[in-house]
Amino acid sequence: MQYIQFGNTGLTVSRLCLGCMSFGDPDAQGHDWTMREDESRPFIRQALEAGINFFDTANAYSGGTSEEITGRLLKEMAYRDEIVIATKGFFRWRQAPNTGGLSAKALMHAVDDSLRRLGTDYIDLYQIHRLDPQTPMEEIVETLDTIVRSGKVRYVGASSMYAWQFQKLLHIADKVGLKSFVSMQNYVNLLYREEEREMLPLCADYGIAVMPWSPLARGKLARPWDAEATERSESDQLMAVLYARTAESDRKVVEAVEAIADKRGLPMAQIALAWVLQKPEVTSPIIGATKAGHIDDAVAALDVELSAEENRALEEAYVPHPVTGLFAMPPADLKVSVRD
Repeated sequence: MQYIQFGNTGLTVSRLCLGCMSFGDPDAQGHDWTMREDESRPFIRQALEAGINFFDTANAYSGGTSEEITGRLLKEMAYRDEIVIATKGFFRWRQAPNTGGLSAKALMHAVDDSLRRLGTDYIDLYQIHRLDPQTPMEEIVETLDTIVRSGKVRYVGASSMYAWQFQKLLHIADKVGLKSFVSMQNYVNLLYREEEREMLPLCADYGIAVMPWSPLARGKLARPWDAEATERSESDQLMAVLYARTAESDRKVVEAVEAIADKRGLPMAQIALAWVLQKPEVTSPIIGATKAGHIDDAVAALDVELSAEENRALEEAYVPHPVTGLFAMPPADLKVSVRD
C-alpha cells in the first residue's frame, strides 16, 4: 500500500479510502443493496490486510447502520490510533424540524449520534455531506470550529458543492481564524470531469486533500457498455440522478477504457481508477466493495502507470456535462414527534 499526507495536515492516509456505503442493514432507510455485518466483515478485514487505513461512511447511509457496522468491525480488527475514520452529516435523519441540515443545533446532535454509532471517542474527519443553503456559512464554519476544539473531531472536510461556495467557506474560516476545511470529497471520474474546471485547481492552490467519490462511475467504467446491469445498478436510487442523460460520448469513453484494458490484459476497473489516481490533485479515491475482487483491483491500480498516449485516448471523447452530484435536502412534510 502507498501512503500520503492528507493535504496540508500531518495526517497519513492510504492512497485508497474504503467507502462503507455498502455496509448497512438493507431493511433500513436508503440502500436496499447493502450488506449486513457478517457479510461486511470480510471486506473490512481484506482492506486492512491490504494496508488500507482510511474508511469513509455517513450518518445517512442505511439509516445510520453503516456507521454502526463500520465502527464495530474496525474496533474488532484494527488499532484505533492507526486508522482514520471519516463520516458525514447533513441529510435528514427523521422527518421533523432540526433533524438535518448544518445548523449549530443539528450539527452538534449529528456528531454526537455518529460518535455513539461508531463507538469511538473521536472522529478523525467530519465532513459536511452537502452545503445547507438555509444556514449562514458563518454559522456552519463556527460550529465546525467548536466541534474540533471540543475534541470530538480532529479535522473537518466538505463534499460536493460549487467551487465559489467552497472558496467562500475557506475565506470565512481564514478571516476570523477558525479551524478550516482540509479536504474535499467530490465527484471525479472519466465520465464526469467538470471538477477539473474550478474545484480541483482551487484545492491544489489551498493544499486541500481531494478524495473523489464514485471514481468508477458506480461501476459503469468497470464493465463493457452493453454489459448486464448489476443488482446495485438496478436498485441504487442515485443511478438515475447521476446518469439521467446517457450520452454517446460516455459510450466512447467506456469503450476507450475497455480497449486499453484489453490491450494491457487488465480489468477495466484498474485502468479507470489508475486515471483518477494519477491526477496530481487527488489524494485518496473512495472505493466501494461488494466483491473481493473490487479491493484487489483497486490495490493493483496503484501500480498501473498510464502513458501520455493512453491518457489522451481515455480523455479525448469527453464532452462537457451538466453539473451534477450537488444533491439538496429532499423536501419533506415535517412533523414533531411525540414519544410514548
